[in-house]
Amino acid sequence: MTSSTTSPSDSALHPRAGRRCHSVLNSLHSTHYFSSDVTREMAQLGITHPSAVNFAVRAAAMGPVGAGVVTAAFYNYKHDLVAAHVPEVWNIAGPEEVLGARLRAVDATLRRVLGEEAVACAEMAEAAGLALRAAEACTRTARPLYSAHADLPVPEEPHLAYWHAATLLREHRGDGHLTVLLDAGLDGLEALVTHTATGKGIAPKWVFSTRGWTQQEWDAAEERLRGRGLLDGEGELTEDGVALRRDIEARTDRLDRAPYEHLGAAGVERLTELGTVFIGAALQAGAFPADLLGKG
Repeated sequence: MTSSTTSPSDSALHPRAGRRCHSVLNSLHSTHYFSSDVTREMAQLGITHPSAVNFAVRAAAMGPVGAGVVTAAFYNYKHDLVAAHVPEVWNIAGPEEVLGARLRAVDATLRRVLGEEAVACAEMAEAAGLALRAAEACTRTARPLYSAHADLPVPEEPHLAYWHAATLLREHRGDGHLTVLLDAGLDGLEALVTHTATGKGIAPKWVFSTRGWTQQEWDAAEERLRGRGLLDGEGELTEDGVALRRDIEARTDRLDRAPYEHLGAAGVERLTELGTVFIGAALQAGAFPADLLGKG
């Protein structure tokens, strides 16, 4: 089924259908954060520190913003780490240069992890059309990262258009998710600790190396969460902790429902099916570090 035959009234949208679809789209989007292609392209601009690369490629759509804006928009990075690289990174290369380098790197990465045949296949064009149609219903209000990326042009090549749409849908959900985390009373590090405790978040070693937090700060966050009855003595979620994380995801689903309702149940199902095939190929190609996720 193509996007031209999909109707929002096809059938009722399952409450978690949008979340499942987002999961495969977000995973495909995220491949470039771990790609040597990004490292190479950014090095050619003179940006070599891994944190500077990360902040630049994701924040560039917002323009030459300062550390405060990046910390606010990213939520779970330590401000000291952000301030060590932003806004200095814009003195090395401007946002437009970074955006160009990012797209070149994404192109190279997708061709490498998916293969030239998949990049050029009809299903890729179909997936791009479906994802872009879903993104038509995204809203800008209180969603700075989504809104900034929504101002960027849609690439012409289907695999890059698909990645662009996945980025829009990822940042749209992410911006809403931060609103829910704030309302739940979880600061950036506490959000990471509780997510990792579910077994689905990034491992602590990656939090320390990429987010700027230390083991001592992680331990202190755990202690605060124990005081709220959300973690037990072993660092596992209590019943209240499990309930809170479940509620956070459900509330995020509600804030992110419009794009998937717009696409319709059949379209969401098809986009999820196509996206699962693409991210499966990327995983087989080793697009992510083997130790990225987990509690250890």
